[in-house]
Amino acid sequence: MVTADRLTTISANIDGGQPWRQTFGHDNLIYTDWHKDNFFEAVKDLVGIAAVVGFESDHVTLQDHVKLREALPNKELIDVSEFAMRLRMLKSNEELALIRDGARICDLGGTAVVECIQEGMPEYEVALHATQAMVREIAQSYPHTELMDSWTWVQSGINTDGAHNPLTTRQIQRGDILSLNTFSMISGYYHALERTLFLEYCNAKSLELWEINCQVHRRGIELIKPGMRCCDIAAELNEIYKSHDLLEYRTFGYGHSFGTLSHYYGREAGLELREDVDTMLGPNMVVSMEPMIMIPESVPGSGGYREHDILIVTEDGSENVTAFPFGPEHNII
Repeated sequence: MVTADRLTTISANIDGGQPWRQTFGHDNLIYTDWHKDNFFEAVKDLVGIAAVVGFESDHVTLQDHVKLREALPNKELIDVSEFAMRLRMLKSNEELALIRDGARICDLGGTAVVECIQEGMPEYEVALHATQAMVREIAQSYPHTELMDSWTWVQSGINTDGAHNPLTTRQIQRGDILSLNTFSMISGYYHALERTLFLEYCNAKSLELWEINCQVHRRGIELIKPGMRCCDIAAELNEIYKSHDLLEYRTFGYGHSFGTLSHYYGREAGLELREDVDTMLGPNMVVSMEPMIMIPESVPGSGGYREHDILIVTEDGSENVTAFPFGPEHNII
């Protein structure tokens, strides 16, 4: 609950004092589950005599919207989701510092993947090693924060065809296409590194596809700068794929926002690098560049090819805070 001069968090009794210790603000109001919908009683108590209440509609189900109106029958409810999203798209200097360091820790996770991966290892064992490396670095760098939700995906072979495919027990084989995905979570802030790798060797068709995707990635990084519209970036990168007859294999948008989010929630709809988003990039926005093509199992070079960097838009260009190298010259391991 945000007012002109106070910020109060509302949390469930089951979480004890943790929300108070780990969130920014002035107050923390705890509700119990001893009576149904006590959360809305807490909201009602905080709203008090205020006549107008703003809420983010994209975070409220239809059922909860009804309950909110019943709890605040004489209040004017205004949807502020678009306004709040625009605020979150512009990062403070403190947020930018955290994102830079989160990207550094993702790079450490990527290094941990490369140092331990070998033929016969199951995907989950490699991922466990990388996640441990990131969690230990977060603990050392941020001893005051909670340690939760950092994770790693290591996808191999045809398991690379989906960007969010879960870990499996599949054993990694020589010549496999691999997707390295490391995600450091620091105080709810999401950071990511994603790379295509091959174990020991890469066949000719896969190499051709990989190099094309890297071409798209390099051009995409160049396009991240003030004044560029998200839709125009997507349109230009589409033309590269089209020139190689690969556009039909593109899987999703070319990038997205960063902040307090995960792969399940929190991305800002107005900062997606897609054909239907006309937002103009500006300083202190943070976006990924992550082109991906998915070649079906029945087609030569099958699998998913993806690179992912985090970029901070500056006054005259962008700062790439991802340092882990990409491309065949670095990632045939």
